[in-house]
Amino acid sequence: MYPNLYYLVNDLLGVQLSALKVVNSFGFFVAIAFLVAAFVFGVELKRKQAAGLLGYTEEQITVGEPATIAELMSNAVLGFLFGYKILGVFYQSFRVANFDPQEYIFSTDGNIVLGIIMAALMAFLRWQEKNKVKTDKPVQRTLRIWPSDRVGDITILAAVAGFAGAKVFDNLENWDRFIQDPIGNLFAASGLTFYGGLLVATAAIAYYLRKHKISFIHTADAIAPALMLAYGLGRIGCQVSGDGDWGVYNSAYKVDSNGVLSAATDADFATALQANNIYFTQHYGNAAHVPHMSWKGVSWLPDWLFAYSYPHNVNKEGVSLANCTWDDYCTQLPVPVIPTPLYEILMALTLFGVLWLLRKKIKIAGRMFAAYLFVNGVERFLIERIRVNTTYSIGGFHPTQAQLISSALIITGIVLWLYAPKLKLNQSKAS
Repeated sequence: MYPNLYYLVNDLLGVQLSALKVVNSFGFFVAIAFLVAAFVFGVELKRKQAAGLLGYTEEQITVGEPATIAELMSNAVLGFLFGYKILGVFYQSFRVANFDPQEYIFSTDGNIVLGIIMAALMAFLRWQEKNKVKTDKPVQRTLRIWPSDRVGDITILAAVAGFAGAKVFDNLENWDRFIQDPIGNLFAASGLTFYGGLLVATAAIAYYLRKHKISFIHTADAIAPALMLAYGLGRIGCQVSGDGDWGVYNSAYKVDSNGVLSAATDADFATALQANNIYFTQHYGNAAHVPHMSWKGVSWLPDWLFAYSYPHNVNKEGVSLANCTWDDYCTQLPVPVIPTPLYEILMALTLFGVLWLLRKKIKIAGRMFAAYLFVNGVERFLIERIRVNTTYSIGGFHPTQAQLISSALIITGIVLWLYAPKLKLNQSKAS
């Protein structure tokens, strides 16, 4: 596992750059997921625009005005923050041994000189940009703005709203953990619930589309494959960082203090429970409540496909690893678990391929998004059966939060598929 890019670069290239410790592996892959999904989303929007399914809106802009005081000040503030904190991280990493970038970022510490330099530079660049096109008499122009021109805005909105929703839903799902340390859990490097992000981001994007008179249903169809792709790429971050989205313990395997996997018997599992009694008692009350199953993989595939101990995981979860020199990331799970993030990567990328192939064949607006809701819900509902999550007691059933939401998505997908032919679309103005 690589909790942040420092360990990845060090392991692959032998280069030690302490500043990279601030870039968490999970966040890095989530960023990659957003960028790739934004590109795919833009491609599909352009296809729908060319087919006349999405049109443009017109906006009035003023050309030739000099930079305003408000514009210069806003650029200066952003530049100061960037220099004070971000550049300050790199500066400190070269000066201070055993520098902790995350602690630095969430503290009041910073480099005021770099902050002032960047503030002046950003304000100057803004002034220069506006000065190049300044005219004696500013003029009004009408621009056509297509939905594909707004992909950047939609992506940023989805990222901010999605992250906030994912954090809120994760802490609601793990309320006991949250009330013990509210601030720590809100700003933790891990702990995100995908469906929370999906719901909040969808609401925010729906408002944005309505404000700019863009067809929600055609946009939803266009973004459906991209959402599936983003989910699969994001799960790479979960697997690489070991952020806790793993499955139940696999008692068919055991792991030694150096992280080496091997086949196990029932007696080996019982021994592991007893040897790590304190750990299991803290998490499950007693050994009898430890969620597990015995699943032996096929011999011609590597054992880590079926059981993994997540050494050096970002949550610092588990027991100590022998001979470890990775600062605070020297733990692994005492019993290997089923690597559910790996399975979700494979399933999500496969489902993306299916949706991408179907996008031109499904002609009724709304059905593409309906198909996404259905397959996404089924995938998550099934994977929850072998994942470790908080459960609820409802009428004798014990579903997880994700299973409740995924069930709702499956039903919504079926209803939307059947109702889609009756939808009345409010298309924006087409050329």
